Order: sequence, then structure tokens, then C-alpha cells
Amino acid sequence: MSASAGVDRERYRARPSVVEALKSPRLLTREILAGLVVGLALIPEAIAFSVIAGVDPKVGLFSSFIMAVAIAFLGGRPAMVTAATGAVALVVAPVAPTYGLDYLIATIILAGIFQILLGALGVAKLMRFIPRSVMTGFVNALAIFVFSSQIPHLIGVPWLVYPLVVLGILVMIAMPRLTKVIPAPLISVIIVTTVVLLLAITVPTVGDQGELPRSLPSLFLPDVPLTWETFTIIAPFALGVAVVGLMESLMTAKLVDEITDTHSNKTRESWAQGAANVLSGFLGGMGGCAVIGQTMINVKASGARTRISTFFAGIFLFLLVVVFGDFVATIPMAALVAVMIMVAIGAFDWHSVRPSTLKRMPKSETFVMVATVVLVLLTHNLAIGVVGGVFVASVLFVRRVAHLVTVTRTVGPDAAHYVVDGALFFASSNDLTTQFEYADDPDRVVIDLSRSHVWDASTVASLDAIETKYAQHGKTVELVGLNEASGDFHGRLSGGFPPA
Repeated sequence: MSASAGVDRERYRARPSVVEALKSPRLLTREILAGLVVGLALIPEAIAFSVIAGVDPKVGLFSSFIMAVAIAFLGGRPAMVTAATGAVALVVAPVAPTYGLDYLIATIILAGIFQILLGALGVAKLMRFIPRSVMTGFVNALAIFVFSSQIPHLIGVPWLVYPLVVLGILVMIAMPRLTKVIPAPLISVIIVTTVVLLLAITVPTVGDQGELPRSLPSLFLPDVPLTWETFTIIAPFALGVAVVGLMESLMTAKLVDEITDTHSNKTRESWAQGAANVLSGFLGGMGGCAVIGQTMINVKASGARTRISTFFAGIFLFLLVVVFGDFVATIPMAALVAVMIMVAIGAFDWHSVRPSTLKRMPKSETFVMVATVVLVLLTHNLAIGVVGGVFVASVLFVRRVAHLVTVTRTVGPDAAHYVVDGALFFASSNDLTTQFEYADDPDRVVIDLSRSHVWDASTVASLDAIETKYAQHGKTVELVGLNEASGDFHGRLSGGFPPA
């Protein structure tokens, strides 16, 4: 084993490890109970996300069970929970109603393959290039989408649905102040369901949305033609799932790293998410990614630290649905709508739209955040919105940096001295040639680059063009102050460009 491999293994070593937890009754009990709490908390959201995706609740429940168990073995971030999510459900929402369930499953399988490829290519390292303003826009757009997806369940329904939704929201607001041992969404669902059953209220229920699973998931081979036309239909949605799923998973992994003061293997997590989605698809699931809410319940509220908790979350989820499926079918949709409204409210970054924040924040940052949200809402695709937001942020950054380069001229008795200050790259060096007095300068020109850095070939070409223009006037140019990296780069490329 190489030294670097040993360092990586030590860096990513789980603390405590699975073996240590299995040997300690106290740790093992903590991990199992954490899995039970998360399994309970996954039920309402898995069903709600199935409704968003336009499929039977069993599809989301199967997906959450399969992905939680799979990621417990494959994932790079111990104790992080992966299941069906709103982000993925929103991306694939048009697929099932338009093309059918088989196309949805094919989309999830292809998305998993894309994620495996992206993981192998090291895409996790690119996360650092996504600006915070884009991340904020992504989260805010996701919250708006989740909230808007609940509106159909509030139109054309019995009037009693509305007070039930309000009751569910009030329970979720009040319960964390009393106890955090049991997730507030679960308590809310139980209370609202109990009220409906005791008072024999007739309102839409989960059972009205489709049949719940009664057995283990089985092999599902999507019945779609293996043609280019099929690929063109599902590929855009699959790529959206792959990108959005990886972004949400890697963001969640980073958050858990900070909470637990440990490191996790983001590259492994990337391809593991893909493998879990492939397994989910072939077993009839709708796919997903890391879920921030349940992960926080697992790590912060329950204190879990190992893969054991994630594994048992999936196992308990399956047992609860299969054994207590009749009860789950009686859950009123109003309870789930309340849960999703609170998820949307909790996910939205309210700090980003406060007047004090908007006043203090640079206008360019706010513009990027708003642009990301608008792009997502216009395209109904979170991935397009994020890519577009990164593009807008990049353009604004380049424009800002391009104006940071200054050229100062002083003329002595024997030479003209120019001091170039700032980073030189394609944007800032394009007009560099216009800032010199070719005709009026003395025969000797000194260009001081000690306060700048040469980043690309465009800059070298600009410096060559400056020397060529001075040579046409019979004057010599001396470049001084280049740092070692800039000097080596300039030395390799100088003279290799045709004259402008």
C-alpha cells in the first residue's frame, strides 16, 4: 500500500467504526434506535415525494428502503441517510404522467449510470466551484417547488382539509419545544391521522393515492425500446437527476463532516449514490439522494455516527410499511401536505431575502441568487438552474476581475517604465495592448510585472503583441519582475503566436 493510500484511509476512517459499535452495547443501541427514528420519519416524506413524482406510494417507499440499505454498505459518508427526495422527485415529475412508469424507472437507472461516471471522473472536486449565491438560489428554488407542488392537494377538496393542515403545522411548530426525541413530522402525522379516525372525517388519504407494498421489492426491467429516441427522451431528465442528486448529497456530506468533525470520501459517495440509484431502479424504486432532514435527525438529534443507523433506517422503514401498511393507508393527505409545507418553509433561506441582508450583500451576489431561482422556475429543472447560475456568476466574476488590472506609466530620461498590477488572464489582458504609448515612448521600454501573474496563453500573446508593436517603432522592450511560475509559462509560449 502506498503512503498516500494509507493517509487517505486514515483521513476517511469512521469514528467510531462499525466494528467498535458492534462491540459496544451502548453504541449499538444508540445506532439501532437512531435507525428506528429515521425509519419512522422517512415514511411520510417518501409517500409525499411519490405523489410529487406522480407514482404510487410504494415506488417511493421501495426507493427509500433500497437506497438506505445500499448506501449503508457503499457510501462514503457514514450516518448520512439516502432515500427518495423532493429534489429528484421534482426533476422526474413530468416523466411518469407523460411517458409511464417504465420510462421513469429507465430514467433512474440511466441517472445512476451517469452518477457512477461522474464519480469516476472526480466531479465531487468541482463542488468547490459552485458559489454560495448559487447554492442559496438552488435551496430557495427547491423550497418554492416543494410548496407549489402541494397546491393541487388544497384545491377542490373538503373544507375540513384546511383545518387539518393547520393542525399539522401547529404540531410541528410546537413539538420541538417539548421533545426532540421523536421527529415532529411523525408526531404531526400521528395526531392528524388520529383526529381523522376518531371523528370519522372523510378526506383524501394515502390509500387513495395507490396501493402500498405488501412484500419485498422484486426485479423490475423497464419495458422501453432500447433506441436512440428513448435515450433522447430520458437522458435530459436522467442528467438532471444525476447532477441534482450529487449536489444535494455532497452538500449534505459536507454538512455532516462539519457536525461530526470528521472527513468523508466525496468521490466514493458520488459513485455510491449512482450505484444505489441503479439498484433502486432495477427493484422498482423512483431513485433519490441524500436527505438533509433525516440526516440531521440521525446525526444531530439521535447522535448516530456509523453505517449501522442508516442500514436499520431502511430495514425499519420496510417493516413498518409491510407490517403496518393498513394503518399507513389511512393517513390523510392533509397530514402529508402539512409536512411538505413545513419542509418548504424550513428549506427556504429566509436570511437571504431579509432587507438587512439585501442591503449589505453585493448586488452581484443577490443577482446570481435570483437568476438561479428564476431559471429553475422557468425551466422546472433544478440542474439547469444551477448550471445557469454558475454561468451567470462566472460572467460577473470575469467582468469584475477584468477591471482590476491597472497599468501605470512613468517616463525617465532613458526609458519608459510601466508597472502592471493585477492578475493577467484572457479577460483582463485583452485590452492590455491599448494601454501603452508606442509612438511617444523612448527607445527603451521596461514593463514591470512583479505585481501581476501570467495565467494563460492569451496574456502571453498580448505581451508578444506589445513587443512586436514597439519593435515596429524601432524600440526595445524589457520584461522584468516575472515570478518563477509566470516566467516559466511565458518562456515556453512566447514567440509561438502569429503577429496580430
